[in-house]
Amino acid sequence: MRKIVIALSVLMALTSCVSKKKYAELEAKNKETQDLLNSCTVKLNTCLEEKAGLAATAESYKQHNQDLINSSKDLTILTTKGAENLEKSLESLKEKDLKISRLQDALTKKDSVTLALVTSLKGAVGINDPDIEINVEKGVVFISIADKLLFKSGSYDVSDKAKSVLAKVAKVVNDKPDFECMVEGHTDDVPYKSNGIILDNWDLSVKRSTSIVRVLTNDLGVNPAKLIAAGRSSYVPLVANDSAENKARNRRTRIVVMPKIDQFYDMIEKEMKKQQK
Repeated sequence: MRKIVIALSVLMALTSCVSKKKYAELEAKNKETQDLLNSCTVKLNTCLEEKAGLAATAESYKQHNQDLINSSKDLTILTTKGAENLEKSLESLKEKDLKISRLQDALTKKDSVTLALVTSLKGAVGINDPDIEINVEKGVVFISIADKLLFKSGSYDVSDKAKSVLAKVAKVVNDKPDFECMVEGHTDDVPYKSNGIILDNWDLSVKRSTSIVRVLTNDLGVNPAKLIAAGRSSYVPLVANDSAENKARNRRTRIVVMPKIDQFYDMIEKEMKKQQK
């Protein structure tokens, strides 16, 4: 029995020694494993954070890329529209150049017509008579005839000498079917004393104008539809009415020779000025 007890004691002692050693090894192994786990956990968290950062960066790049794609599309659209607008602008410039060219041709034609008219009038009427003036303003020809060639003082009866002058004017007008004439009567500023027929300078200027118109139509064969009678009284003087000589200059009949297309030419001039701005 004693041998058995001794054997059991020895066995228990051996068993106890092995367990402590094994436990120590396991504990060391466990600590090593725990340390490794902790290290892996730290690395995992770092990787997760880096992953989140990279994911955010990737999303940012993705959005930026999409923005670039959209911008590229918009730029393509803008470029296309720009090309279309440029093409339209070029077409518009071509049209304007063509219009300007046509307007310049028309103005050249107008100047040629005016020059021919002035030459005809000066040749027919005579340019050496100081009492007859021929001027051109804005494509319109003005023939100014002193009243002493046309009427007696205070009268609206056309003199025989005036008829010879008017005959030359009528010939030029009749040769130009596209022209009209406005006959303007002008007086000085001396008030006209009414005689029961003529009331004032307005009446006198108008009656002198209508007298000229009647001579041109009745005696010289000018188409009445081409004539306009007008009276300006003393309100459009050439010079100040401050001397007898100046008053004589202001007493006149002015024949305005106007192309029927003058309004068209005036429109052309205005349009051309707009185009050149």
